[in-house]
Amino acid sequence: MSTTKPCHIPSLVKKYLMAISGLVLVLFIIGHMLGNLQFFLGPDVINAYAFHLHHLPGAPVTLWLIRGSLLAFLAIHVWMAVLLTKENRAARPESYLGQKTLASTYASRTMPVTGVLILAFIVFHILQYTTRVVPEHYNETIGTAMIEVGHVPLEYFDVFAMMVSGFSSPIISLFYIVTMALLCMHLSHGVASMFQSVGLRNEAWRYKLKCLAAVFGWVIFLGFASIPASVLAGFGKDYLAEKQAAWAGAAPAAETPAAHH
Repeated sequence: MSTTKPCHIPSLVKKYLMAISGLVLVLFIIGHMLGNLQFFLGPDVINAYAFHLHHLPGAPVTLWLIRGSLLAFLAIHVWMAVLLTKENRAARPESYLGQKTLASTYASRTMPVTGVLILAFIVFHILQYTTRVVPEHYNETIGTAMIEVGHVPLEYFDVFAMMVSGFSSPIISLFYIVTMALLCMHLSHGVASMFQSVGLRNEAWRYKLKCLAAVFGWVIFLGFASIPASVLAGFGKDYLAEKQAAWAGAAPAAETPAAHH
């Protein structure tokens, strides 16, 4: 009676898969941050950006293919991280593990925990700003705004108002900021380790790459955290109040588009 042996992935392949998937996710994070920062340019800009994002050639299939690909890269990244962690622990004697723990950074020791928390945040973030069902049904509470597309005025879901409304909650904003801090700690360690995984980091470059990774992490953190922090400080509140008053006085039959952010 024959038994099927589990598929064995060579260590080098695991490292390359983790590095490549990590690079794709890092590039997405940079693009996502730059897109979100258009929030500071006002409702016209961020709403038009959301419209174009959801009207890419081939939409909505294109957008769901992008989302599916990102989730696949995320799954590969987490899978390789788990496999490599198990492999490293199995290959090291207990005494070495104790010494390694003392020498390792806080970021590297907490990578599994931060990874789980970041995954939880991703789920919440999708529910809040993609499906728009938490903490309220935004498609029912947030109306439309006028945007200009190709010099043609049209009505579109008010993404700016939704972001102001969502980040007006101190609990949600704090959760967002803390998670971004964990993400950027994860990124700083991950970006530095990525070079080592593919054999591009040597002793001469170790400190420089570590510093560059730390700067990168801070830039990403400040970029993302600045949005909820600014809303808590009052940015966009007057706009939201005016829009809510206008929507409340609008005809009950008015409907809002169901496009996703």
